[in-house]
Order: sequence, then C-alpha cells, then structure tokens
Amino acid sequence: MRPSANLTAVLLVVLTTLVLAALVWAATRVVRHRRHLEDPVDRATYTTLHTASRAATHLREGLTPSAAARAGRNLRTLLGTPAIALCDTTSTLTWEGQGSHHQEDVLRHAADVLATGRTVVLGRGDLDCPTPDCPVRHAVLAPVVSDEHVVGALAAYGRTASTAVTRATEELAGWVSCQVELAELGRQRTRAMEAELRALRAQISPHFVYNCLAAIASFVRTEPSRARELLLEFADFSRYAFRRGGTFTTLADELTNIERYLRLEQARFGDRLQVSLLVAPEVLAVSLPYLSIQPLVENAVRHGLEGKEGPGTINLTARDVGSEAEIVIEDDGIGSDPEVVRMVLAGGPGGDHVGLGNVDARLRQVFGDDHGLAVETAEGAGTRVSFRVPKYSPVIRSST
Repeated sequence: MRPSANLTAVLLVVLTTLVLAALVWAATRVVRHRRHLEDPVDRATYTTLHTASRAATHLREGLTPSAAARAGRNLRTLLGTPAIALCDTTSTLTWEGQGSHHQEDVLRHAADVLATGRTVVLGRGDLDCPTPDCPVRHAVLAPVVSDEHVVGALAAYGRTASTAVTRATEELAGWVSCQVELAELGRQRTRAMEAELRALRAQISPHFVYNCLAAIASFVRTEPSRARELLLEFADFSRYAFRRGGTFTTLADELTNIERYLRLEQARFGDRLQVSLLVAPEVLAVSLPYLSIQPLVENAVRHGLEGKEGPGTINLTARDVGSEAEIVIEDDGIGSDPEVVRMVLAGGPGGDHVGLGNVDARLRQVFGDDHGLAVETAEGAGTRVSFRVPKYSPVIRSST
C-alpha cells in the first residue's frame, strides 16, 4: 500500500473514533438530562414555579375579573383543591373548578374575611349544599391585601379543610397580594409618567411655536412652496408632540420627529444651524419613553446656539453598546453653568431649561437610576448630554 493510502486509512480511523466518542458523550448527556427531569422533587419544583410564573403574568393588571379568570386555573393547580374562587369587596371575580353552583355564595362566605382581614375556615354547616356528590364541603378563605387594606379574598373549596390546606391558602393569598400591589405600583408609575408628559407638553416652548410661524410667514410670498412644506412639517411635529395614547415609542419614531423639529429651526437659523445625525440601524427599533430626545435637542438649540455668534453645530448620535443603546446630543454653543444644570437634575427649579429634569426623571423612573442623563457642560464650552437605554426592557414590554 502506498504511503498516501496508509495516511488516508489512519485519518479515517481517527475520524471514526472521534465521531463515536462524540456520540457516546451526547448519549450520556441525554440520559443524565432525562434522569434529572424524572427526579420527582426537581419536577415538582419546576412545575410549581412555572405555574406561579404563569399566574403572575395574568395578575399583572391587578385584581380584575379578566385577570382573575385567567389566573384561576393556575391558582387551583397550586393549591390542588377541587375549586377556588377570587373575589374583591363587591363581587366574585372568578370561580375555577367543580361545584360552580356555590359561586353566588362566595361574597357571603368571605364577609368576615373582608371585614376583619383574618382567615376563615367554613365547615359543612356553613356550606349548605343539597347536591349529594358535590365536592364542596369545606372552605378556607384568606384575605388579599394591598397597601394595608383588604381588597379581596382567595377561597379554597374542597371535601376537607386540613391544616395544610389552610396554610397553603394563606401563603397563596399572600403571594396574590404581592402581585396585586405590584400591579398597583405599575399603575402609579404609568400615571406619574402621564403626568410628566402632560407637564412636558405644556413646556414645549411657545417661543419655538411663535418663531416657527414667523419663519413660515416669511416664506409665504417669496417661496410659497417652501412655506407649504414647512407648514406641513409643523403640523406633523405638533401631531406627534401632542398625540394621545402610549407613554413609549421607538427610537426611529422619535428621530423622525426630531428631524421635523430641526428642519423648522433651520428655516429660521439658515446656515447658522448645522446638524449631524449618526444613527446605527440596529438601534432604531429600541423602545424608550416618548419625547425623551426632542426636549434635549431643543435645549441644545435654545441654550447652545441661539445666543451664539456665528454658526453652530448639533451632533446627534445613537450607537449600539452591547445590551444597550447610547444616545448623545452635543452642541458647540455657549454652554451652561454646571451648578444650574446640577440643580435642575436634582429636582430644583429648571428655569428655562426645557424638559431637562423631566426627561431625566422619566428615564430613571422607567429604567433605574443608572439610566439618567449625564450632562457635561461649562460656560463657553458647549454641552454634551447622553443617556443609555436597554435594548430590551420587561417594564416597557408589560406596559405596552
């Protein structure tokens, strides 16, 4: 046999050996994985956590009929009783399981729980039932509490009311209470953001509106076609700025409106205002609070360039930085007193810094304190404002 043939044979043997070894390793992994999944304790733990997670997803909207109806099956699975019910202080929100003819009595059963905030155990004498084979003979009712007020009750119905069932019902009612409180906190956060947005809309500079209309009027006779284009830009800008519905938007939509704003300002400033936009395509779909960038650009125009002699430049960049997107607004204008800016970001009076503190507060409210504005400025040295937002945020996902 020739040397080349020997080499080929050796290579085939080695390759075959490696493939067999890989198959044996993979088979071993599969067997181990199956053994792991077949372990009763591990499987029970996984099933319980998975069921609780699904129930939590449904309860994100709070103690509502639709949320209770969707979460009911998961709650009954967690307790393992023939039936469960959820009620608020005025009505039965859901009944899940057998013996649904008892549903109309849930509020009566829960009266003491709703009044005292203490767990109640009911026996056969309290659950008068003419149906011989009905599994509902006992009940355990535990309070659902939010902000130290009883807002509802969780009821577990079955043939017995053992100590284990009583404790499990109390623990699950406590868990439901936590979900209800989280839902209320979410609503409060949304209401706060909506109030901040209303305040920000009120701050959109009347000075800017007046100057836009004056600039448009100046082109009516000399360049009517441009005046018409600018008027349409102004209408689209106003429609976006004062839109209703939704506290979040995409970076792409926010940048589109900023381009409208800058075209309107360029009609007024002419060659004095130079603009540079550099945006990474992969961050255009990132979600962020509505009107997060436009107030910062308006600040750059008003405080950076309006009082500057000669031309000025605004640079807006949005780049991909791993799991986040970084947005930077930079101008080479007259700058600001750092102490004034620090006071604004600390919640002090903002003077005529349009929306700076508002944007900072909303970013921190949604993403946490690590995602507030970073401002670098000095008098006569321009201003650089930057912030980062996560590419994916469960807060925004649940809100939308």
